[in-house]
Amino acid sequence: MNQQVDDPRASQSSWQIYKRLLGYLKSHKLKFGLSILGFLIYSLTQASFGYVIEQFIKALQDSSEKGLYFVPILVVVLAFIRGASYFLANYSMSLVSLAVVNDLRKNLFAKILYLPSKYFDDRNSAEMVAIITFNINQVSSSASNAVKTIFREGFTVIALLVYLFYKNWQLTSIFLITAPFMAGIVTLASRRFRKLSKRIQSSMGDIAHVANEAISGYRLVRGYGGEDYERQRFFEGSERNTTQGNKFNLVHSLQTPVLQFILACALAGVMLLVLIINGTPEEHVAYIVMAGLLARPIRALTQVSGMIQKGITAAESVFDVLDADSEVNKGDYKTDRVNGELTFKQVNFQYSEGSGLALKDINLTIRAGETVALVGKSGSGKTTLAALISRYYEPNSGDILLDGKSLPEYELTNLREHLALVSQNITLFNCSVAENIAYGHLANATREEIVEAARAAHALEFIEQLPEGFDTVIGEDGTRLSGGQRQRIAIARALLKNAPVLILDEATSALDTESERAIQSALEALMRDRTTIVIAHRLSTIETADRIVVMGKGEILESGSHAQLLEKQGAYAQLHASQQLD
Repeated sequence: MNQQVDDPRASQSSWQIYKRLLGYLKSHKLKFGLSILGFLIYSLTQASFGYVIEQFIKALQDSSEKGLYFVPILVVVLAFIRGASYFLANYSMSLVSLAVVNDLRKNLFAKILYLPSKYFDDRNSAEMVAIITFNINQVSSSASNAVKTIFREGFTVIALLVYLFYKNWQLTSIFLITAPFMAGIVTLASRRFRKLSKRIQSSMGDIAHVANEAISGYRLVRGYGGEDYERQRFFEGSERNTTQGNKFNLVHSLQTPVLQFILACALAGVMLLVLIINGTPEEHVAYIVMAGLLARPIRALTQVSGMIQKGITAAESVFDVLDADSEVNKGDYKTDRVNGELTFKQVNFQYSEGSGLALKDINLTIRAGETVALVGKSGSGKTTLAALISRYYEPNSGDILLDGKSLPEYELTNLREHLALVSQNITLFNCSVAENIAYGHLANATREEIVEAARAAHALEFIEQLPEGFDTVIGEDGTRLSGGQRQRIAIARALLKNAPVLILDEATSALDTESERAIQSALEALMRDRTTIVIAHRLSTIETADRIVVMGKGEILESGSHAQLLEKQGAYAQLHASQQLD
């Protein structure tokens, strides 16, 4: 979460951010207008009680039977109007608040789906989840409770002041003298609230990050005795969060009594002056009572700054995501199917400034239907090269062509429809086997097509033995399946996609030799009649490739068939010899 504390957008004023947040009200103008009307009527009924008090005291003094009956009826009528208007205002504002949060949440998630890979590289998943959940809830507080308080209590203060000015403008001016002092305190507190709110959200991101790692990696934690370490990390993050929360509450708790004291001093001055100013008893009593009623709405308004600052800080982090640049998708070329010829021309790439080139002057042509293996030590650039084909990253210079057309010329979704990826890090979802195979735009596939893909991937046998077959829910990330079973489901997914370009990124490296042999035939079925790029550490799995490209430090060192490279006695021969020795 620290990135957001230092983000340039932090320089925006609270009003700019809040104004943007209020912009989401435009599509809910009717409900918002009803809420404002309700609060306006509610505040007018509050001010009208001064008139009721006057009439009641006058009726007592005159012993007027008519007046004594009139006042209770008026009280009941005002109470009914007050209750009805409050219901209208409160319920309408709640509908608006939930609608705004719903809009924000959907916009946020929709944006996240199209952010570039680099955005996720710079942040952890727990931080993103915290923005969607915790921060959005903070926005809800700002969009609902704060706005309701501002209009309800704000209108009440205005109505009471109008009444008091009408009765005695000289006395009422005393309240206005205290206004600059109260405004100064609220301003100072608001600045402190915003700073502390940033720290609270940052510490919440840390807590979510530690919890996410410990929960997802619970086996590693237990296997290596990391319980004390993780507990300490979590406790430290929780303590930081608690400390910042206590500081926030300290400022919040001090602000109200200080403002109340200032207001009480003003009220005491008014009471003193009332004693020496001519007027009827009912007017004096009504004036003092109505002046006293100002304390509660003013106190509520002073507490709003804390809610608003929390919401503004949360909204700032949300807008940071919404303002981030999406993946570049300016291409408009679409085709139903490509042949699969790939050409790399002078391609250079680095992940970030100062990190050094991950790929240097890559020149490579892969013919349609050809199987090309990329081999080399870890960090040689194999996976990076494959990631550029899918446009998860963009080259710093050079060009990559598919069927003679530059990749950026393709519409991004259409480009990825022609690519299928099977990697060592299999991603499965907590849904049925069938839904995992027919994922995304494959969801319209028939059950027969899903079964056929599973059969070709040699996965049908174990799927049929599951409790509910293809309808069995496999748990988060497929935890109810073995590594080989998860791999075969991923292969079935790629087979069902039937893309002309296939990328196998260490697809069997996580498996033992026996499991690898079991799915080798499935991989061979998948590779048939496709342009295939195989990334592998085990050279024995790629000896039959049409061509082997050896990479080192981001460069292509040599290229050729298995026999040709062994004959050269170069980098490939050394790798092969070392694995044979192992």
